[in-house]
Amino acid sequence: MAAASLISQRLYSSFLRFSWRSASIPSIPNSFTAPTQRLDRFRPFCSSMAASSSEPKESPSNNPGLQTQLDDATKGYFLQQTMFRVKDPKVSLDFYSRVLGMSLLKRLDFPEMKFSLYFLGYENTSLAPSNPTERTVWTFGQKATLELTHNWGTENDPEFKGYHNGNSEPRGFGHIGLTVDDTYKACERFERLGVEFVKKPDDGKMKGIAFIKDPDGYWIEIFDLNRIGNVAADAA
Repeated sequence: MAAASLISQRLYSSFLRFSWRSASIPSIPNSFTAPTQRLDRFRPFCSSMAASSSEPKESPSNNPGLQTQLDDATKGYFLQQTMFRVKDPKVSLDFYSRVLGMSLLKRLDFPEMKFSLYFLGYENTSLAPSNPTERTVWTFGQKATLELTHNWGTENDPEFKGYHNGNSEPRGFGHIGLTVDDTYKACERFERLGVEFVKKPDDGKMKGIAFIKDPDGYWIEIFDLNRIGNVAADAA
């Protein structure tokens, strides 16, 4: 405190020495403190934030790095698949077809490398070509498919401990999401079928959405279009 007072006195003395005013100024008390500096230099930043807040959250001004002038070369791009490695295709295929209602769009086997790929989705398989090669092309032309990768032998290997699902340390991948007609009715059915839950619709703060696990422990979010708007209203 003494050092601060001494510095203040010296600053004040300098001010008196170079002041162009001749009027007498009362002596400075020991408790003198420098006036708080105004933060005018931050005003442009605050003003720009206020301006951008009136724009949609998805606008480039609210999302640094987001580009809107997209390269014409990307016009044909779309998200086609998400891949899960699975221990036992028999168990996984049963879950995704019987429990979640997916169809097997295409299976690819690679004997030399000893693994198989199973592409699942909600497409009408009656529209798939009968020619195997053409069916592969058709499958890869569908959006949002699930690719299950099976490395042969894991289903019978007692030493195999399973795959990391991304939701334990170190965290990375989180989940896939599935739209259903009614979250609560879907979850009632899942319960009857013995599906493992991470979160039921009324658990936690976010009511109306659920998370289940597939046989390998991967998380699947369950939601419906009638409720998801309200669930995310505060974040919109």
